Amino acid sequence: MARKTFATPQHSNMAYRSAAPSTADNGSIKPEDYSQPYCDFMADNPTIFHAVNAFAKQLEQHGYEHLPERDVWTGKLKRGGKYYVTRNSSSLIAFAIGSEYQSGNGHAIVAGHVDALTAKLKPVSKLPNKAGYQQLAVAPYAGGLGKTWWDRDLSIGGRVLVRDENTGKVESKLVKLGWPIARIPTLAEHFGAPSQGPFNQETQMVPIIGIDNSDLFEKQQDAPANGIKAGTFAASQSPKLATVISKELGVDPNHILNWELELYDSQHAQLGGLDKDFIFAGRIDDKLCCYAAQEALLASPDSASPGVVKIVGMFDDEEIGSLLRQGARSNLLSSVMERITEAFAANYGPNVLAQTVANSFLVSSDVCHAVNPNFLGVYLENHAPRLNVGVAVSTDSNGHMTTDSVSHALLSRVAERSGSTLQLFQIRNDSRSGGTIGPMTSARIGMRSIDAGIPQLSMHSIRATTGSLDPGLGVKLFKGFFDHYEEVDKEFAEF
Repeated sequence: MARKTFATPQHSNMAYRSAAPSTADNGSIKPEDYSQPYCDFMADNPTIFHAVNAFAKQLEQHGYEHLPERDVWTGKLKRGGKYYVTRNSSSLIAFAIGSEYQSGNGHAIVAGHVDALTAKLKPVSKLPNKAGYQQLAVAPYAGGLGKTWWDRDLSIGGRVLVRDENTGKVESKLVKLGWPIARIPTLAEHFGAPSQGPFNQETQMVPIIGIDNSDLFEKQQDAPANGIKAGTFAASQSPKLATVISKELGVDPNHILNWELELYDSQHAQLGGLDKDFIFAGRIDDKLCCYAAQEALLASPDSASPGVVKIVGMFDDEEIGSLLRQGARSNLLSSVMERITEAFAANYGPNVLAQTVANSFLVSSDVCHAVNPNFLGVYLENHAPRLNVGVAVSTDSNGHMTTDSVSHALLSRVAERSGSTLQLFQIRNDSRSGGTIGPMTSARIGMRSIDAGIPQLSMHSIRATTGSLDPGLGVKLFKGFFDHYEEVDKEFAEF
């Protein structure tokens, strides 16, 4: 197949725009249409707050209405309506109610996690200058600050809480610096054993963010600088960082109440390989499946599966156990399902909710391991997914994945109808399996479920790899699920 030539991705401060997916003559998704748009999305939205904000803006551009959790939804939800809700600005659920939906009908759900391994600033991030270097106090989130973080060009971004001095209200503002500001330097191998590790994350993986040799010439000043008042939040941070952040946002640093900032690899996502059949990017796990799920929801026509509710869920905190209020173990998804069911029920109660759950199905979409040609021995034969082939169903005999024979058969029927190829992944008996939101979500709510994700290389590295067609192949399967779930589920009425 001839490869399309793509321009080098450019960074942009513009809001994320849909790929505006074109379809082949038979109405199917063209995977190559999503390669560059996915790279652009990843370059423009480096933190979880940026990603969720971009997804929300894209939904609104496609007619989705924002529903605050504090509001009553009962009178707002309409058949044929499209809505989304966020929690903590780091989790999002979008749903489209079918024009023929009746309370008790099923919900077709594709859900994953939108958080990624990173390093977050500590509550007090300023550190004393050391040997002429300004440093930043950070803490690893999940497996962040691993060995792949050494000698990378790191930038900083996230959300900042600012109090408006005129209204007294607190606003959330997004920030991302457009240049690398930090680096964790390795110790040259010439120093022998100390350069080989193991390394202490608290003392030996501290980012440097500037140079200050003033101690050689004059006494260092301990008081806050740059107009920052003592006792403010900004005074507990690096003065220069607080100044840069406030300048970037156009606010007084003394009006910053708090922030949640993180370091991220500043190198842009880009196509690679001789035929540009790879995507090299940071934070692929798991903004990749979330991107594909949302594009699939937007591409699924209203006329397909009109009797169900199509839902996309994106959750925070999966990498650290999902236990927080914005994680998959919270009530976020179940409460949305309950509120939808209640809005269309003449006599709402446990019976109709249980019926809804029994008729529903969850595709737990988290990236899985693509086969690595240099380590073939660690993969199980016939369970080694390849790039640019299709989504892989993940299984595990010990319940780390939620796949069973029924859910696998159902998604296989969806794949047949959508022209998608399903691959298989299972870990060897002598290796340790990871986990997803699938088991916890399906167990908490009680619905049928499968684990099916897009393959990638170098999972949990600061820089990972997937296939250039893989975002679009994910869109194709997930769209097929939304399109055909209502009919396919009738084949499995016994389960």
